[in-house]
Amino acid sequence: MSLMGRTLQRMLAFWRRERDEDLQWQRQRHDETASLREARALAEQALSAELQKRAQRLAHELALTAARHDNELAMVKIQCQQSLKDYEQYLQSLDKLKSSLRESYAHLPEAVAFTIHHHAKQLLNKLWETEDDQEKLRLEMQLLRFMSAVHEDSRNALTAPDRHALPTQTLSFLEGDDTTQIG
Repeated sequence: MSLMGRTLQRMLAFWRRERDEDLQWQRQRHDETASLREARALAEQALSAELQKRAQRLAHELALTAARHDNELAMVKIQCQQSLKDYEQYLQSLDKLKSSLRESYAHLPEAVAFTIHHHAKQLLNKLWETEDDQEKLRLEMQLLRFMSAVHEDSRNALTAPDRHALPTQTLSFLEGDDTTQIG
């Protein structure tokens, strides 16, 4: 055999030996690689199932949150509607107060009744606009005292023999507020 033939034969033998070793290695590792493939497939299935559970859980939590949000929004709307009704009733009450003042103190200029009404309305607006509970309570008490003073003055004017009396409690209340810059 020629040199070329022998070299070719050695190369072919080397190639066969390497191929046989590789096949033998693959046969020896076949069970291991099969179990690894199976474990990988099971892990992918478990991960997929876990992701589906999480997605369902998140969807459920989102639905609960949306329902809670809708309920809270409905409650806030109802509270706002009630608050608006209350505000309208206060305004109507203040209008009645203005009429009562005009009747009780017919001798005074209309501007006096309007000023008293305006002051009460300003107190009401400040009460309605404030967010601070302490301030709200303080303004509510101030409005209540003011309305009581106006009512007391109106009642006194109707029962007093002097038909040209002044609403003294109301005016002193206004003077007091003028010095404290409320109103």
